[in-house]
Amino acid sequence: MQGILPAAEFDENGPVIGKSYEFGLRGQEEDGLWRLSLSEAKSLAAWQDLEVGARVEARVSGVNTGGLELRIGPIAAFMPASHVALERVEDLSGELGKKLVCEVLEVDRERQRVLLSRRAVLSAERDAARAESLGSLGVGQVITGKVTRVEPFGAFVALSPGVEGLLHVSNISHQRVENAGDLLQPGQELQVKILSIAEGGRRIGLGRKQLETDPWQETAARLSPGTVLQAKVVRLLDFGAFCALAPGVEGLLHISQLKAGSDRVRHPREVLSAGQELTVRVVSLEPASKRIALSRLDERGAVLGSADSVETGEIDRVLRESDAGPRGTNLGNLFKKALGGGDAG
Repeated sequence: MQGILPAAEFDENGPVIGKSYEFGLRGQEEDGLWRLSLSEAKSLAAWQDLEVGARVEARVSGVNTGGLELRIGPIAAFMPASHVALERVEDLSGELGKKLVCEVLEVDRERQRVLLSRRAVLSAERDAARAESLGSLGVGQVITGKVTRVEPFGAFVALSPGVEGLLHVSNISHQRVENAGDLLQPGQELQVKILSIAEGGRRIGLGRKQLETDPWQETAARLSPGTVLQAKVVRLLDFGAFCALAPGVEGLLHISQLKAGSDRVRHPREVLSAGQELTVRVVSLEPASKRIALSRLDERGAVLGSADSVETGEIDRVLRESDAGPRGTNLGNLFKKALGGGDAG
């Protein structure tokens, strides 16, 4: 048996007389010569080596709407667009001509179909980088990271290649933050403290306010039950109003402490509004649990800052003076004097 094939199928050195080669049979000519193919023989050998999970180097030979056309040597392959990168690539034309290390997803020898994935290789490399980086991270560590994405509930911060943590909105600042986007933006670098590492590093909790002085420490030192101070209403709820006493420190003004007398307040909005400044009195203070109970009323039940409160304050002053004065002083006359009703006798 003899066969014939184009010389162009040999490499640049050409055919070597006397050397053995593996050829593929492509059919027989009328004169009895077999049509041979050297490339088909190489293709068959490569097919035998391909298996799911193997890594191969493939060259991008074409682009279509569904993905990339590739060649693994003489073998045609295809890569869906969703497997080109970790993130979806909108314009695949930039991949044309590139050589990519890919993972074999599917081999169908009957249909001569090979599916490849570049994303699987990149994902494995990212996981390896994450594992290496996690070995150097620990709870309590302070590290500089870069904000990659901001959501209302918090910001994702890249700590190292393949490793991200979540800076929750409640841990951004001691002051109340409703939306993380009000203070943070993508690309911003900031120092954070690692609060927790869970699920093998897939969930990392971060904090920023933990690197700042806690305003509650200073507040607890200067406040005590009975202290009267100015506050600003920041939130109105059914059961009361939260008032800012200092940056990052709020107290609760319960609905029962809003108005003197027998008139019941059904909702704080009836007597207060957000942003309003008012005088309050500290009823109780719990620094450990960061709770402060407030009242808008003085000890006698009058609204602080009102005319009634001024009168009761004058009564207290007169009573203190009476303790040092002659015995037998008429308390009723003192009250009349305090309230401007005449001279005390």
